Amino acid sequence: MRYSVSDKEKILKTLSSLLEAGILTANDVKKELITNFKFKKDNIVSKLDLVSREEFEVLKKLVEKQDKKIKQMKKKTKKAKKS
Repeated sequence: MRYSVSDKEKILKTLSSLLEAGILTANDVKKELITNFKFKKDNIVSKLDLVSREEFEVLKKLVEKQDKKIKQMKKKTKKAKKS
């Protein structure tokens, strides 16, 4: 969700007026901002197709093994061509 500049200004004006009135403390604003950023982060992460670190490491090892085998096979084919 994107906010326009005017929306952001309205939010800031509302927060500043609440702060001035003493209804809202700086800690309340901080908590609200942190909650908002966490929510946005979670939304972004949920839209991405991410894997866990464990899954990544397993796949990385498989790819490294395959790469090693491919290099060995290339060496064998070069030797066979020379013969």
